[in-house]
Amino acid sequence: MPPSSRVLSLFAGVPLAALLVGAPDIDAQAHPTSVAPEEIRHIQSISPQSGPPGTLVSISTMNLPYEARVHVGVGAMGQGFEALAEAQQGRLGEIAVRVRVPEETPEDRPIVFIAFNAIFAPIGMSDPFHVTDEEGKLRRRGEVVSKEDGCVLFRDQDGYEYELTGETDGLDIGQPVRVEGFFFNTGPCFDGPTIGVSAFRPSE
Repeated sequence: MPPSSRVLSLFAGVPLAALLVGAPDIDAQAHPTSVAPEEIRHIQSISPQSGPPGTLVSISTMNLPYEARVHVGVGAMGQGFEALAEAQQGRLGEIAVRVRVPEETPEDRPIVFIAFNAIFAPIGMSDPFHVTDEEGKLRRRGEVVSKEDGCVLFRDQDGYEYELTGETDGLDIGQPVRVEGFFFNTGPCFDGPTIGVSAFRPSE
């Protein structure tokens, strides 16, 4: 499953009220909208795709439905979303906006950017943004799901997958662990998010 489809599937059937944190001027209970993957468009570009809290991220997409107002927010699975900015749409419904990753964002979970319409119903969602510290290091809980020909695949607690390189000796398939290491956009085995492991320990 491609990353964008996997991200959207994580939110299938989630009530709108469970996704909103800090959204202004809205009673979430009055709009019991559920997030259905087929109704949410894939935000086509975020740049960069990783960085520490405070990183300025450029977000653009050309596939959103035309709306009276479009808000852009940020959040993590199960943690809710915070509205950050209002984006102006072009004639084709396109948006281009720059937002900062909130300073309080932790380094132990990825986040996604989400577009809302005027009543804060979700209409678009990005691929994950991987929050790191200032050195490019992140921390994740999860488990190794495969080891083959020197390639180690790790799935975190939110269902996101990473290749693991570096200090991986002693990692076993199915073992709950907390890994710490440096983030890379791609690895030697997979074209996707990679953690160069510097340390790991068992996780409850």
